[in-house]
Amino acid sequence: MSILLDVKDLEVAYPGKGFRAKPFQALKGVSLDIKPGETVGLVGESGSGKTTLGRAVLGLAPVTGGSIAYAGREIGHLKRRERRALSSEIQVVFQDPYSSLNPSLTVEQILAEPLTARGVPGKDAKARVRELLDKVGMPANAAGRLPREFSGGQRQRVAIARALALDPKLIVCDEPVSALDLSTQARVLDLFIEIQERTGVAYLFISHDLAVVRHISHRVAVMYHGELVETGEGDQVTARPAHPYTQRLFLAAPVPNPDEQAERRIARRRLIDEQAAAQTEGQAA
Repeated sequence: MSILLDVKDLEVAYPGKGFRAKPFQALKGVSLDIKPGETVGLVGESGSGKTTLGRAVLGLAPVTGGSIAYAGREIGHLKRRERRALSSEIQVVFQDPYSSLNPSLTVEQILAEPLTARGVPGKDAKARVRELLDKVGMPANAAGRLPREFSGGQRQRVAIARALALDPKLIVCDEPVSALDLSTQARVLDLFIEIQERTGVAYLFISHDLAVVRHISHRVAVMYHGELVETGEGDQVTARPAHPYTQRLFLAAPVPNPDEQAERRIARRRLIDEQAAAQTEGQAA
């Protein structure tokens, strides 16, 4: 199968703060690929660099080394006009479904905006809005309402509908369910899967939660301090992790059994202590 997104040896650096401060290296030689119709889960703790990778794919982070190719075309250094033209192919769903939606616009106006910007006639845009609302399981009368009239899960469905408006081939999902309660998370994740099965869209799914990534991903990449430390099939990485950092993420995932949760907490603490001791010995040597 061909590769849709191909990231090779990617580096992203930000200017240092203060006089003569060294640049901050957010990504260090990251390589990752996504095939059409595939979900690659990118998981790591806050500050690991996972969101920076998503932003680099979207043209929102400074690429200082390596390459990002989409459908065989280098997109890491596109100009603003070229990047806008690519928006019909690559879309994004952000973490906060409320701040990502204009509160002064109705749902219909929000969904029609990218369509009218592409020159779609008003009548056709309205029909497309109804189709999008149906696709994400929202009632038709939602079109005339404002974002604040909906729950968090419903707002995220609207955000997903907007991302789908131009029939993209790739959607960058940046922590799209982390602001939702557990039951709503499960429904939204199932919606992502259903849409993928119906449309063939590919996802770069970014999350700090290994359990969430396990639910939706075909393959998983684990990021730590700006580097990928483990990649592989979703079932393998999320159930039988090989790298100590992934093992820590696995043990940090909550489970419904209190006794098992306590055992996991102890095991994670032991693993952290062992890694810290090994690091100290290495520095001493």
